[in-house]
Amino acid sequence: MGYPTKVQVIQRKQSEQWYINFPAAIALGMDFSKGEEVHWTIADKGNLILSRKRVFGRHTISSMLRAQNRHQLDWSADYRFYSQDRFDEDAVFNQIRCQVQKTLAPGRPLVVAMDDSLLRKTGRKIHGVRFMRDPLSPPFQVNLVRGLRVLQISAALPQGGGMARMIPVDFQHALLPAKPRPSDSDQEWQNYKALKAQTNINSVGYQRIAALRQRMDQGDSKRRLVVCVDGRFTNRTFLKQIPERTVIIGRIRKDAVVHQPPAWQPALGRKRKYGQRLPTPEELLKDPTIPFQTVRAFAVGRMHQFKVKRLGPVVLRLDRAARPAQLMVIKPLGYRLKIGGRLLYRQPAYLICTDPEMAVQEFLQHFLWRWDIEVNFRDEKTLLGVGRAQVRTEPSNQNAPALAVAAYAMLLLASVHAYGKRGVPDRLAQAKWYRRKKKDRATTNELINQLRRELWSAALNPEHFSHFTSNSSPDQKCEKSDVPLNSAAFLSLN
Repeated sequence: MGYPTKVQVIQRKQSEQWYINFPAAIALGMDFSKGEEVHWTIADKGNLILSRKRVFGRHTISSMLRAQNRHQLDWSADYRFYSQDRFDEDAVFNQIRCQVQKTLAPGRPLVVAMDDSLLRKTGRKIHGVRFMRDPLSPPFQVNLVRGLRVLQISAALPQGGGMARMIPVDFQHALLPAKPRPSDSDQEWQNYKALKAQTNINSVGYQRIAALRQRMDQGDSKRRLVVCVDGRFTNRTFLKQIPERTVIIGRIRKDAVVHQPPAWQPALGRKRKYGQRLPTPEELLKDPTIPFQTVRAFAVGRMHQFKVKRLGPVVLRLDRAARPAQLMVIKPLGYRLKIGGRLLYRQPAYLICTDPEMAVQEFLQHFLWRWDIEVNFRDEKTLLGVGRAQVRTEPSNQNAPALAVAAYAMLLLASVHAYGKRGVPDRLAQAKWYRRKKKDRATTNELINQLRRELWSAALNPEHFSHFTSNSSPDQKCEKSDVPLNSAAFLSLN
């Protein structure tokens, strides 16, 4: 972003060579090196990613073809790009992860957040689609919706002052097996149960974390990996399979059973796992004999004073005392809906960390960064249209949304290289009803509009309003455009 891209050609007597000059920010984001050979798996692959940001209306493959003015040409190659699995998402996300790691200080851990989401679908013949619980259901009625389940990992890029921005570094379609009919044989039901256990979201999450740890060991094996998750993953299946040099931070139940490590071990017989039983997280929060300690951490746009209680080292019945951990309970923050309004409180939080030596402030701040992955999901679905591509096959359901998420990650990473960690592009005149407050970072909408301005500014600023010039009288006004192109293209929001 911020640099023009030109196509150059060198003419020779018997041949000619074409060159594409990548902008510096894009070259840094892709980790290009001098003399590196690039293999194009499909024609116009780079433009396919860029055109993902400039599609108005429905974010489908056909809409991208219209945006590129290719709707009268053969479109089969674009669909084969997804259906024949020609996109290597692991290689692309690995380069993005390497660029995020380069911004970290030596010795600092790579903090990532992992969460699953639902891509809504309406077709019945889409591979892997099934009815699942709608997360937007009201508390008094559980609704079902047809869709695909996906798993995403985003890495935190610190921006100073406690702020951080999550950048996607992994995206996986968590496919669930088809349920057999009640009349099928017992062997088919046993195979279904075994396959269902292998494709459980916790098993898939462990596999993706193990793959991320393995890729990190290939280049920076000494850097620790801190994974922040919600309560879905803090269970026995996930916590008993933590890779080396990896720390898990997540929510636990308020009635979780906690013990001290055993004070002594018998000389003979089975080794002890648990010591004296400790209060549950909810009992620890309500215990007046244990004082709160105040910890400063960044959340919701500013620094807050959190009152927390810490207990550790402890062992959990949850993972059969697989490793020592520390427990933290956070007193709910008070807030007011309006000035002078009634003071309301949120729900308390009960957290667990598999590193009993981690500092309290670092423990709390890393978990608060996890919320930004929810912002990633919102931007990907509402602005980029992830999951709206009308594809059916298994490779297409993986590659189509993964390519859009990779483009979104590269857009965020390019903005960091172009404007700095807390820099923003030049903002146009905002509407009068916008709140006049300073924004600490560029929004995804601003980055998309900045990309549109760079791609379309030359086309929307011609020397003449019409395609032809005339020798008309100087008193005659020139032809006017019926549509204000500048505001329609640059100021419109998705």
